[in-house]
Amino acid sequence: MNKIKTIYYCKECGSQYSKWQGQCNKCQEWNSIEEEILNTSKRNKEGSYNSINNTNSNPQKIGSIEINDQYRIITKDNEFDRVIGGGIVPGSLVLLGGEPGIGKSTLFLQLSLMLSHKVLYVSGEESEAQIKMRADRINYNNDNCYILTENKIENIFNQVKKINPQVLIIDSIQTLSSQLVDASSGSITQLRTCTAELISFAKSTSIPVLIIGHINKEGHIAGPKILEHMVDTVLQFQGDRNHFYRILRAKKNRFGSTNEIGIYEMLNEGLKEIKNPSEILISNSNQKLSGSAISAAIEGSRPFMIEIQALVSSAVYGTPQRSCTGFNSKRLNMLLAVLEKRVGFKLGMKDIFLNITGGIKVEDTAIDMAIVSAILSSNNEIKIPEDYCFAAEIGLSGEIRPVQRIEQRIKEAEKLGFSKIFISKHSDKLTSKKINIVSLSKIDELVEHIT
Repeated sequence: MNKIKTIYYCKECGSQYSKWQGQCNKCQEWNSIEEEILNTSKRNKEGSYNSINNTNSNPQKIGSIEINDQYRIITKDNEFDRVIGGGIVPGSLVLLGGEPGIGKSTLFLQLSLMLSHKVLYVSGEESEAQIKMRADRINYNNDNCYILTENKIENIFNQVKKINPQVLIIDSIQTLSSQLVDASSGSITQLRTCTAELISFAKSTSIPVLIIGHINKEGHIAGPKILEHMVDTVLQFQGDRNHFYRILRAKKNRFGSTNEIGIYEMLNEGLKEIKNPSEILISNSNQKLSGSAISAAIEGSRPFMIEIQALVSSAVYGTPQRSCTGFNSKRLNMLLAVLEKRVGFKLGMKDIFLNITGGIKVEDTAIDMAIVSAILSSNNEIKIPEDYCFAAEIGLSGEIRPVQRIEQRIKEAEKLGFSKIFISKHSDKLTSKKINIVSLSKIDELVEHIT
């Protein structure tokens, strides 16, 4: 007779309870406790990777642990390798999330076709013919890529033993199910169980597992928050479906930095790497209008030039509007307050719209000066020369603060042919023969140069 056990746990922090309650006592989240039904008689059933490969491990001295020279798998996708830290670490679990239609499946299928290693691509959402159609569109030939349409994790492990792949790709984790639990595919119970099985498989065989995960309406990866804690790397594929450009970010990475980004362009032939983002993020229009400024930003280790667009107009509908695309709206309000308090610009009754070109989101504070310059340019109807660029942070007292790695920003501006760059006076003393470096200490000095 099957033994049925019911427990309740928080999908945010994983805390378990004997009965349902409205608020989690640990993380204080409301309506986050879900019911989980376990069939304890199936715990010892054959088929799971844990039951088949139940071997005891012995502790080792850290000095005696050997690492192979080729300890990372190079994917030949420079953008992907940069984001995850230089290649896929054997035995790691990589989780990729993103909105529907953003290109998650295309990215991983493209990686599987580019790899020189044997890859098993498991899909629970598409048939073999559908995957082959997409592979023909990508136009990569790889005899080492195997396609499997399956959603039972026990059957996947059986095929893995026959094929012996070097990389396993799952599309997607929400379609998998395990016979260890009585729950439908995509439920929280199945997500936790299947992820735990994949972790056990990856760590015991040193085969990296790449997983695609759906996101919910809040923009987070669907399932319990503990799912992101279990995996080694969490990647986020971002972008507007109305734009061609896609941004790959690392939210969590145990084997590298989380500051790097990868930029792709979605084409009919798949995802194309953008090796020089400055060329696509700056408009090539010959007619330069007011309200536009160029900033030297840095994401991770790579500098690039990005165009800031601002529109300032009278508030004809009564309440002034503040709209931001690709920038933190709270920081915009702070910069507007500094302009009004320290310089005397009356922007309280005007609509202000701000846009970061390319459909990407920038968190670098070095674009503060460019944002202020674009707002002043639009407000006074003054065109900023297209060969001017900015790289500095604005403080609450109106001071212009230095930013990190200013030398890289200046070299990027030199490479793209800019004639003048505005930086903080408190930055390191720098000189250049190709570009004029203007050092400023107060926002009042910036206003004099712009207006």
